[in-house]
Amino acid sequence: MNSGTLPHAETLIIRLPRSGHIAGYAILISRTRNLLAGFLLLGLIAGCGSNVVLQFPSIPIPLTEKIPIAIGLRMPANFKDYVHKEQVYGREEWSINLGNSNAALFTQLFGYMFEKVTILQASDDPKLLDIDALIEPSIDAFEFSVPNQSKTDSFAVWIRYRIKIYDREGALVSNWPVSAYGKSQTKSISSSEALQRAAILAMRDAVALIIMKLDDTTLISSLAGASTPVTAAPAQAPIAAGADTEEVHAGEDDDAS
Repeated sequence: MNSGTLPHAETLIIRLPRSGHIAGYAILISRTRNLLAGFLLLGLIAGCGSNVVLQFPSIPIPLTEKIPIAIGLRMPANFKDYVHKEQVYGREEWSINLGNSNAALFTQLFGYMFEKVTILQASDDPKLLDIDALIEPSIDAFEFSVPNQSKTDSFAVWIRYRIKIYDREGALVSNWPVSAYGKSQTKSISSSEALQRAAILAMRDAVALIIMKLDDTTLISSLAGASTPVTAAPAQAPIAAGADTEEVHAGEDDDAS
């Protein structure tokens, strides 16, 4: 048998005296069972892994005052549809879908943080909207570890978001990386549930940092007052913000569910 290949089934011919035929069958059965056990174990290892789709990790209303500014929120397609795929040790195939949960989480977060939030579609021109600043979140990196790697009973997730802020004229005024971490043990829950929980904890970790540090780090509140209502000149066609543009107004009694 060559190194690195699966063992082949063997035919065992055992010549024994008639009185020893029972012992011969026992040897044959034992060898066959060992071979089958090896095949099954290798098959289980090769087939491990999971497809994890994150649910919306709702957050409570922050106990902070809203920043008095009107922002536009533009989420790129690779942010809204983000899926991380990875093979661990070249065997376990994992797929983690963060897309929809990311979009919902950041929409809710900025609705709590700012007086007015306008969700931009791909075709919308920010310069035609009544906003002071444009925020564009993205994911720079996503990493995770499984118990076999860390030699513990825990899954861990690291996410590095990037928050880009543009002024009303489209100039980049801040480019802020946000690193977050989450960890969850596998006790009493499945591996996919533990990985999902670790990812959600990492996302909430990022949210807490953004709430506490966004304005101090990016000075986004200094852009307040830059927006002016867009009106059409008499000789020009009316300017539209786009039929798909949505506005989010988070009231004081919004439900965080």
